Amino acid sequence: MVSLAHLLTGSNGAAEELVQDAFVRMYGRYDAIDNPGGYLRVSVVNGCRSWHRRRARERNRQEAQTDVPGSCDPGQDDMADALAMLNPRQRAAIVLRYYHDLPEAEIARLLSCRPGTVKSLLSRGIERLKGVIEL
Repeated sequence: MVSLAHLLTGSNGAAEELVQDAFVRMYGRYDAIDNPGGYLRVSVVNGCRSWHRRRARERNRQEAQTDVPGSCDPGQDDMADALAMLNPRQRAAIVLRYYHDLPEAEIARLLSCRPGTVKSLLSRGIERLKGVIEL
């Protein structure tokens, strides 16, 4: 689960914290959970989505205070860095599909979207990755 969270966030510290939080939430209601593995995966993915929203709000607040736009180093060729350049939904779809081998229907359920949207996210994410690294 930590590897899933790391691929979705790009941060080891955040990944470990998000997975720990998911385990704590699961512990409190373990007896009522039918599929602990599925519950944990959904909880980690949702935690990563919330983490990205919080970071975006913080970045917007900082940029508004300093009036200096953020920068991005487009020359990075490491896969983790390339994944970090994708938007959170594209990153989540690619990680869940190609790192965790989940079917599109399961990814759609986890991301709360339609399977067609998952296909679109995967296609656009791969095209964007091709622009950064050689696949």
